[in-house]
Amino acid sequence: MKILPTDLTANQNDYAVFLPALSTFYALFVGRQRRGLLPYDENLKGSGTPYIPLNRIPNILSNGIESMNWLAKEGLWRYKWSLHSAGHASLDLHKDLYREDQYRVRDREYSWLLGDSGGFQIGKGKWEGDWRAGSGCPQAQKKRDGVLKWMDAFMDYGMILDIPAWVSRSPDGAAASKISSYQEAVDGTKFNNEYFIKNRNGNCKFLNVLQGENFAQADDWYEQMKHFSDPKVYPDAHFNGWAMGGQNMCDLHLALKRVVTLMRDGLLEEGKQDLMHFLGTSKLEWAMVLTAIQRGVRKYHNPKFTITFDCASPFLATSNGQQYTGYRLDHEGKWSYIMEDAPDDFSLSTNTTPYDDYCDKLYANWMPSPLTQGMNINHITTFAKGDKNRMGKESNTSWDSYSYMLMMNHNVYTHIRSVQEANRVFDQGSYPYMLIDDTFDKIEVSQVIAEIFELQDYDKQIKMIDDYTKLWMKVVGTRGYVGKKTVNASAQFNNLFEEV
Repeated sequence: MKILPTDLTANQNDYAVFLPALSTFYALFVGRQRRGLLPYDENLKGSGTPYIPLNRIPNILSNGIESMNWLAKEGLWRYKWSLHSAGHASLDLHKDLYREDQYRVRDREYSWLLGDSGGFQIGKGKWEGDWRAGSGCPQAQKKRDGVLKWMDAFMDYGMILDIPAWVSRSPDGAAASKISSYQEAVDGTKFNNEYFIKNRNGNCKFLNVLQGENFAQADDWYEQMKHFSDPKVYPDAHFNGWAMGGQNMCDLHLALKRVVTLMRDGLLEEGKQDLMHFLGTSKLEWAMVLTAIQRGVRKYHNPKFTITFDCASPFLATSNGQQYTGYRLDHEGKWSYIMEDAPDDFSLSTNTTPYDDYCDKLYANWMPSPLTQGMNINHITTFAKGDKNRMGKESNTSWDSYSYMLMMNHNVYTHIRSVQEANRVFDQGSYPYMLIDDTFDKIEVSQVIAEIFELQDYDKQIKMIDDYTKLWMKVVGTRGYVGKKTVNASAQFNNLFEEV
């Protein structure tokens, strides 16, 4: 059996930190098993019967379902960092909720959580209310106050409740939020910022979220928001870092300009603004890009500076019936995670073949995880034809709900391993084609990033960033765009025309 690392925290080295999203579906199983909640009971009076039958739990999980909690010391494999969204949480702090036990009841010295604010829910019209600055809307105020108190109670770092720059272009979002323009989104965010500044209790550190759909909007947003992170303006309550949203998180040219501008403005200082998060960053190559930026800032400006990034890929893959089977790290090739259809066959419901043995024959380059090393194939394919699920209905898949949790554990582990391994291989001299330009002389992106920070002169840094525009255009944005296409059609329209 291949010996796999189980302490992925120790494996992290000085790389930018990937944050797996702590899914409410996943946390639900941890909480229900802790409480013995079978049948489901809103009053939390569990029968004492395990929610997951013990014969469904692989023997390798010596602490039962708790072994699947990577934030706990009892975890089969461990990883300190994660993200959870207020948009998927209950904001009622007085309600005892088993489904939120995994993050509400945790060892704060051993684990670390970043809270997403739920601004996406405003943008999509899920959180209704008049979100315009000073509207006095009770519905919006309840969410605003709830998000702040939830962050202060449970998160180590949290993002402020931003209203995305694109909300006015979302029919549902615009109607539900009453936000009809870019500037109204800015003003609504500033209003939320002021509320957080005045009412935070100091238990959670907050990130100033930067939005904008093109360079002009991104620069304007920054200029209107930067004072919230300035200790000279708010000596005791300033924000403690930055979250890169909109164009900032998918365009390397803009991201680099923003970082060096923050350094020039004194807003990336040790002990003051030590964290920067890139929202929804799924491209594997960006892991090395963000590591290069982190190392440059640490070496020449702030030794405590850390970049984090997140994506939902491990969970989306599971919901689509797929699992991570490996990764591709060919020198000067395309680097990527490999996801393929997972076994789903009623005929396997009694098959006790070790999972890794089965998958070794099924896939070209199977990448095991600590969980799959102690699992049989029918831990996943548990239903036979005609079996009924918890709802009493005949299942149309051989998976039950716990199968999805098992697969999520495997997918999260292998995603983190892929990110860490990509950084390790990159440090040894291999690199993907996206991060080099060999039109004339071979130029590697991370080397240019390192040289930018070596300059330590703002004007020279900006000039060098602009001089390498074509190099940055090779780096595919986190939304799948490359080069000038990172400025999407709607953003370009807003840049060229004024709506009346």
